[in-house]
Order: sequence, then structure tokens, then C-alpha cells
Amino acid sequence: MNLFDYQTKFVADFNQAVDSGIKRILGTSPTGSGKTVMATAIIKDRVAKYQRVLFIAHRDELITQAADKLRRFGDLAPGIIKAGRDKDQRPQALVQVASVQTLHARAFRSKSMELPPAEILIIDEAHHSRARTYQQIIDAYPNAVVLGLTATPCRGDGRGLGNIFEILIECPQIGELIKLDRLVRPKIFAPAPPDLQGVHIRQGDYVIKELSRRVNTDELVGDVILEWLKRSERRRTVGFAVDVAHSVHIRDELIKSGVRAEHLDGTTPQADREAILSRLARGETEFVSNCQVLTEGFDLPDLGCIVLARPTKSFGLYLQMIGRGLRTAENKPDCIILDHAGAVYQHGLPHDQIMWTLDVDKRAENITQAERKAKVGSDAMCDCPKCGALRVRGMGCDACGWEPQRRGSGIDFADGDLIAIDAPASNAPASQMERARFYSELLCHQDALGYKRGWAAHKFKDKFGSFPPWAWNDLERIEPSVITLRWIRSRNIAYAKRATFSGAGHGTAA
Repeated sequence: MNLFDYQTKFVADFNQAVDSGIKRILGTSPTGSGKTVMATAIIKDRVAKYQRVLFIAHRDELITQAADKLRRFGDLAPGIIKAGRDKDQRPQALVQVASVQTLHARAFRSKSMELPPAEILIIDEAHHSRARTYQQIIDAYPNAVVLGLTATPCRGDGRGLGNIFEILIECPQIGELIKLDRLVRPKIFAPAPPDLQGVHIRQGDYVIKELSRRVNTDELVGDVILEWLKRSERRRTVGFAVDVAHSVHIRDELIKSGVRAEHLDGTTPQADREAILSRLARGETEFVSNCQVLTEGFDLPDLGCIVLARPTKSFGLYLQMIGRGLRTAENKPDCIILDHAGAVYQHGLPHDQIMWTLDVDKRAENITQAERKAKVGSDAMCDCPKCGALRVRGMGCDACGWEPQRRGSGIDFADGDLIAIDAPASNAPASQMERARFYSELLCHQDALGYKRGWAAHKFKDKFGSFPPWAWNDLERIEPSVITLRWIRSRNIAYAKRATFSGAGHGTAA
């Protein structure tokens, strides 16, 4: 088993912590970086010292992956404790891989079995470890070394897990692993996010029923399909929906558009789930829409596109969803991310630098995003006028290499230095500078989407009641802010409704 340098260091850091007397260790490494391989290396070392190891996980896929890697890389034959897999039981094996649900049900609820002895307890997806089932199992091994593994070492609300673990061992983060060619770069497209005003938050995230009513509309689902057809390059795709109805709606509309699409949720039988994912892996299925299934334990390196249709306040969930697409594969230059949820604007870029914490009273912090907003402002990201991918305002585009260039201008203003049109904090009439910026954003949108000359001027007149000065057509193009994109969208919706009501049945889209 050949480990990368960062994996070797992780194993060494773990052994050093154990040797120093620390028993509760949390290890974090991004999705796709090889956490199970590192765990296998640790297990192999411990078994060589005749120590017993219990590895617990909460998904069938995670249990299977762990057992397979132990056999392949560790030359170990673990016992498996999982409902429906009694034929794989090996009570005398030094390594046991267990479903947390099965282990808890048999050892605590029904008391039909004793907990397997272990000197090392490894918890996969350890951000779940505060749940009662995990806590009872951890408490039952007071003398064991506990190693938690996760890509997102925080609770759902972003707070630390210091009430369980003593130290945090970190591997390189997503940005560094991209530089090392261990992960691919995300190529992000972020259409205007949905309006979530009034959607309540409970236990750190949006209330699902309210969220579904807001996003599961023909209009917004239609946007998902149109953006996928436009941007995805027909790459194999996983989409994340709010609930079952939303996921099914997305699948149905994709099928109507000629896309080979399927749906998964928690009630999908295991055999059907495996068949659907197998078809996706072979390319027979292009798009799998799912609800709360593929955020963890799903490993398909050839996955080339992720669709975020589920807004979330959870930073950890955001990274888990995007992480599904960042694994490397042959002829895979990047992963296309279609963010219909406003997640990137809220949480930052997935390859930003994150300050994780064990402090239960603090939350993980996106350091890069905080510095970006301090330098550029809250509206720090915008679309590339050439390819449409998301970029940092004032910076070049990583996706296509476009660099901002100034055009001749009769008005001096810098990228990002004017307040946004329609900002809710102000009811004052727009100044000449603000109108100029708004028009430059319309011009940029007109150029990027290939609209006819004059489109921007008519939109400007729609807002302010008069056409802009002719000289403003030479203004520097500025990428539209989220607020401007929302305004454009609202005008298009209003136009479409008028056309439908009048029976005109035609119009332009922006």
C-alpha cells in the first residue's frame, strides 16, 4: 500500500498522538482524498501489534468500501456486522466493520449480542458522532482510542466537536489537493439564487417543507434543466434536491427534455439503488436526481457535474455535496458545478481556506471568503462575461482565462466600488454614477449572452423611464451583480406573464 506524503503524515500524526496519551482524535481530509486508505494503513499497523479494531459507519456503501479496502490494501479479512450480511460474520477477526444502526440495535436495544472487543474505535463520517447511537457506542469503550474521520469536522450548524474529541489532525484542504492533482478544480456557474425570504430556519437549516414550496416550482425546476442542457456538456451528473417531490419533479422534466435521468431517495430499495448508480457509472444514465442519499458514501470518480438545487445553511452539507464531483479521473479536467441554491454566495468557493475548530461555541470559518468580502465587498463574486463561470470580482476567470480589461470611459469608476441599484437600504433616486454602473452591467449581460444591440438600452429605459446617453455605450463592461440579475429575471417573468395573458406567446429571455 503506497501512501501519498500527506497520507503518510496523517498516519504518523495519529501514532504520535496515541503515543502521547491522547485517546480522542478527530481527523479531517476532503472528500476524495483517501480517508479510508489512511484508516486502512492505521488498522494494518495496529493489527500487526495484535490490537483489535472496530470500524463503524452508517451507510451500506461506506461499510462495503471499508471492507473492500481492508481486503485490497491491508490484506485483512474483517468481520462484518450488518443486517442481511450474517454470512460475512467473523467474530474472531481482529477487525470488525459494523453498521452503527445494526450494532446499536443488537448490543443495546435487543441485547442479542455483546459489543466486539476493541482497542481502537474508528468512526467514519464522524460529524454524525454526536448522535445518541454513536455516543452510546463510544461510551461503551472508555479505554479505547477513538479516531473520527470526516471531510467536514463540524456539526450541522458549523460548531466544533470538542465535547467528543481532544485534538484535530488536518490533511491538506481542497485548494492544496487541487494543486497536487489529487482533486480536480470546480468550474462553477451560479444563476440567480431563489428568493428564500420568509423561509424559516430550524436546527440550523431551512425548514424542508417551506423550502420545497419555495423552490419546487415549474419555473425554478425549468431553470435547472435549461442550465444543465446549456452548461453540463452532458457529463454524468448528480443533482441534489430538497425533498422527494422536488427530486422527482427534476427527473421528470429532464426526461421530457430527452435526458436519461433517474431518481433516488431514502426509500429506494438497495438493489434498485445499486442498479441506478451502476447505470450512471456506465453512462447509460446521464443524470441522477436524489434527496438525502448521495451526500455521503458515494464514490464515482467519473462524475463530471454536480447540480445544487437544494439551498442549505449547513456549510458541512454544502462541502459534502460538491465533494462528490471533485475526485480525479482520466480525461477529467474539472467538475462543473451548477449552483441554483445560492450556496457559493453564502458559503464561499469550495477550494477556499477553512479554519476548522473543535470549540463547541465557535463555527468553522471560511477565511478566504472573509478576506474577499473585506477587500471587495459583500458582492464579491460575479459571472465571467466570456464563459459565464463564477469568478472573483476584479480577478481573471480560472475556467477560461478571461482577464478584465478597461474600455474607454467618460466616467471614472472602479470595479465594485458603487452601491448596488435597488439596494433595499436606500429609497433615494439612483445617482448618475449608479445609473452608469447599472447600464454597464446590462451591456456586459448583453454581450455575454449575444443579445442584439439595443437590448441593454431598452432595459435601462424600462427601469428609469428614459434611454441612457449614447456615450455610455463605450463604458467599461461590469459583471452584473446578483441584484441586477434578479431585476432582469423579474422583468422577463413579468413580460412572459403579459405575453401569455394577451395570447402573444412570444418574447425574449435573458
